[in-house]
Amino acid sequence: MTRDETLSEWLMQYGDLITRTCCLYLGDRTLAEDAAQDTFIRAWKSMAQFSGRNNATPKSWLVRIAINVCRNYRRTAWFRRTDRSVTLEELPLAAAAEDRMLLLTVQALPDRYRQVIILRYYHGMSLEETARTLGLSRSTAYHRLQKALKALRIELDPDEKGGAASD
Repeated sequence: MTRDETLSEWLMQYGDLITRTCCLYLGDRTLAEDAAQDTFIRAWKSMAQFSGRNNATPKSWLVRIAINVCRNYRRTAWFRRTDRSVTLEELPLAAAAEDRMLLLTVQALPDRYRQVIILRYYHGMSLEETARTLGLSRSTAYHRLQKALKALRIELDPDEKGGAASD
């Protein structure tokens, strides 16, 4: 299979998932579509490196690239100075049936916590696959997940005891 055929297959299979991931990460549908496009361009350019990536699946490899692309977008001066607040209507279609308040709260988490929540619960990855995708040890991924869940509980239930988690 050629690189173009492989990319076409990945676009069909993972295109929506990558776009939704970018939308959750960036909080902007149009910017997410740009980030998803950049993700697949980077994947196409680096496809030769994929074959030897510690038994990574195409899904986990593409999600990792998408996270890095989104991280780069968030670092730009333009992004930091622009109002990134999200209206409920701008959330991904797959999120419409989910608890919107929870999604908005997840979006407000620091990147290191948002990443593990999105991969573990939104994409249904195992803890091992989440750790591998993020390039973390299983233990680090577990602790970040626990801190993220604690932060969500505190934010969603003000009566919850304890302070916000930090890493």
